[in-house]
Amino acid sequence: MDRIQEILDFWFLPEDHEDYGKPREVWFKKDNGFDAEIQDRFLDDFEKAETGAYLDWTESARGSLALILLFDQFTRNMFRDSPRAFSADGKACEIARHMLSRGFYDELSDAQKQFAALPFEHSEDIEDQKLSMRLFQQLGSDELVDYAERHYVIIERFGRFPHRNEQLGRKSTKAEEAFLKEPNSSF
Repeated sequence: MDRIQEILDFWFLPEDHEDYGKPREVWFKKDNGFDAEIQDRFLDDFEKAETGAYLDWTESARGSLALILLFDQFTRNMFRDSPRAFSADGKACEIARHMLSRGFYDELSDAQKQFAALPFEHSEDIEDQKLSMRLFQQLGSDELVDYAERHYVIIERFGRFPHRNEQLGRKSTKAEEAFLKEPNSSF
């Protein structure tokens, strides 16, 4: 099995698995075992991709999606609670834009589109947030749209995600400090 397929099968499960295409609980909760498994299995792939060794993967929808997973999702697991968790966000956005421009995004299942769109939701750029909103509205899931809107509102209000400030060594403003005491102020 090629590395692209290993990454996709790990995240989405193999296509012949009974839960393929269904949301997975491990995607959005802290799980040290899952984080360690990702690091053990995919840190080398991330580091190679980061240096451009997997640039040819951008020539297909599958490869581009695998890169987005490495840069946008796996980093959040492998480097949880550190600045490196967000270090490849720009690359993830660049590949997501590439997928849209090449029509690769349209080749994906809805579950895959969710992860191809997440780099825009994770971005601290308001234009990326607007694109995120459009993409998640097209998917038609009220839950996904709600998350996209919550991200958008934070960026519109603060221009950044205050819950990242400590990890990134940024000083929070008084307004951000007050916001961080509110429920649902971080993801």
